[in-house]
Amino acid sequence: MKRLIAALLLTATPAMSFDIQSMSDTEKAAFGEAVREYLMANPEVLIESINVLEERRAADSAQNDQALVAANRDAIFDDGHSWIGGNPDGDLTIVEFIDYRCGVCRRFNDEVHKVVEEDGNIRLIVKEFPILGQDSEASARFAVAVKQIAGDDAYRKAHDELIALRSSASIEALTGVAEKIGVDADEVINTMNTEDVTAVLRENHQLAERMAIQGTPTFVIGDELLRGVPQAGLTKSIQQIRADMADQG
Repeated sequence: MKRLIAALLLTATPAMSFDIQSMSDTEKAAFGEAVREYLMANPEVLIESINVLEERRAADSAQNDQALVAANRDAIFDDGHSWIGGNPDGDLTIVEFIDYRCGVCRRFNDEVHKVVEEDGNIRLIVKEFPILGQDSEASARFAVAVKQIAGDDAYRKAHDELIALRSSASIEALTGVAEKIGVDADEVINTMNTEDVTAVLRENHQLAERMAIQGTPTFVIGDELLRGVPQAGLTKSIQQIRADMADQG
């Protein structure tokens, strides 16, 4: 009987809810013992309950993230200053918030660009989001300065060099990168600390703050916000998001 009572209470719907405060101390003790006895005999119920709770939290989080994407759409997809690669007219846009000193960003960089190139119908946007110290900041400023001075092709070269740079992002190292990609090192370095460059990083940080982005890499793919590397892999995530978009019309 105790197990039956506990099972009914654990699975009660709101319409079957009860007020435990109305119980006497004896009834509360009996109720607690019944619940304990039931859970000890049926521990899988607790696991199932936890799984349901996690699924609900994940669904709520995803819904909230979609709302954040919708509320910040212009700043995410059309800020006027971020580098755009891949297919500018692609049916799907991927936005990546990166830090050049982020180990995961570095390991994942080749896969991101490989997926974009092989797909052929993806628009890729990169947003510098330096959060790991002075070398992160210097690298991001260098990349933004290169884009402002020399354009998109030079930026892509700078991006690939910076993501692979293992030394400190010193003036000497950045000068070497500039010379390697064929841009004026003095001009780029003198531009790094200008307000034009600072404004780009400020906007990126403000956007990240509004969207509660605290780490890199973070992706926006279509209407979905993915915090970190997708567990299913980038290709499968893209396929699923495209399928969801098709279902939504």
